[in-house]
Amino acid sequence: MLECTLCPHSCKIAPGKRGLCAVRENRGGELYLPFYGAISSGGIDPIEKKPIFHFLPGTRSFSIGFWGCNMRCPFCQNYEISQRVRENSVHMSPSQVVKKAREAGCPSISYTYSEPLVHIEFCLDCADLARKAGIANVIVTNGMVNTGAAEELFSAMDAANIDLKSFNHDYYKNELGGNLDAVKSSIATASERCHVELTTLIVPGKNDAPEEIENLLGFIAGIDRNIPLHISRYYPNYKSQIPETAMKSMDSITKRAGEILTYVYQGNTGAAADTLCPHCGRTLIQRNGYRVRILNDDEYCCDTCGYELHYRVNFFHR
Repeated sequence: MLECTLCPHSCKIAPGKRGLCAVRENRGGELYLPFYGAISSGGIDPIEKKPIFHFLPGTRSFSIGFWGCNMRCPFCQNYEISQRVRENSVHMSPSQVVKKAREAGCPSISYTYSEPLVHIEFCLDCADLARKAGIANVIVTNGMVNTGAAEELFSAMDAANIDLKSFNHDYYKNELGGNLDAVKSSIATASERCHVELTTLIVPGKNDAPEEIENLLGFIAGIDRNIPLHISRYYPNYKSQIPETAMKSMDSITKRAGEILTYVYQGNTGAAADTLCPHCGRTLIQRNGYRVRILNDDEYCCDTCGYELHYRVNFFHR
């Protein structure tokens, strides 16, 4: 038996078999990656679609998705690629990914759509070449990975959106197939290494209790109250037929979040998503859908009041 140490599942994989994510295999007693470079989907997206609002706003990101996932969310929006694998997939090498991003004029590459962290080796290889080419790396992930891998992964990224799906250990374990402690650790690790934004999908009756919301917001604020939080509206999908989240609940949670965190946005509601100066209220970045206008000339401070800002228009290495 071979133990995979990438994530908290610690899958014991028999010879010729694969772990829970279905993309990491025991072949001859060694970990084999049969889906290295296997691409399930791709496109050129607004970076705001990730969602990433405070890193390279208004730009396009060369986006690639993979197969498989190490969680089992019943409401998964991408279950066609996250909960299955396709053996005869299109394959790309890291150099091909970087070449296509450069040809498309994209300042970033996003590893997204399904769960990229179970393809960490490919993402790291791409990230190294991308940085050498002056292209930023962005990952959209559930964050369910062990500490050592998280340190390596987020050190290679320039921005990340991490799902913080709940603040309830039992819900994470029993209904989502995840581990809340691992996700919390990943968020803390990432915040020390790259730009971080978080997304919480509000599922009625599952993760919207006031006490849980308070604990979730307190955790984020304890790391950095300037981390942008995207509060996303749930709709029935895949195996979940719970009715969609009521707007009253969305508005209440968004209001409370705004009392604790500096930057809070609603997703899947059509609500305004402008970035405002936390001090004087001036509109800094105006968003109409994916049409973005940057209204503030100074990248680091509000033109009106001089307040230090927490977004970056241009890609730079620390």
